[in-house]
Amino acid sequence: MKAKANGRIHRVELGRHIVADPKICGGQPTFRGTRIMVWIVLEQLEDGLTWGEIEREWDGKVTNEAIAEAIAIASLVVKHEPFRGFHVGARRKRARRPAAVTA
Repeated sequence: MKAKANGRIHRVELGRHIVADPKICGGQPTFRGTRIMVWIVLEQLEDGLTWGEIEREWDGKVTNEAIAEAIAIASLVVKHEPFRGFHVGARRKRARRPAAVTA
């Protein structure tokens, strides 16, 4: 999250359905308008729940579109950690250097 001129961190929109707001759940990514943390839904998927079961579990507050968005940003979500930005601690693999070609 970026700091404003006054030094305060502001809400970050991670998509249409997911936001990270330091005033909500300590800045962890949540589904818009709820306090449902994205990592919980990702764990439910890992545990084998279907999208429909998850939507029913959360009384329709987490839609199929929101679940798809959570999967898309899963690499940015760390359990019990606030969102730190798109480039901080990115989990990309370093580019391999091409092997020297010998003749």
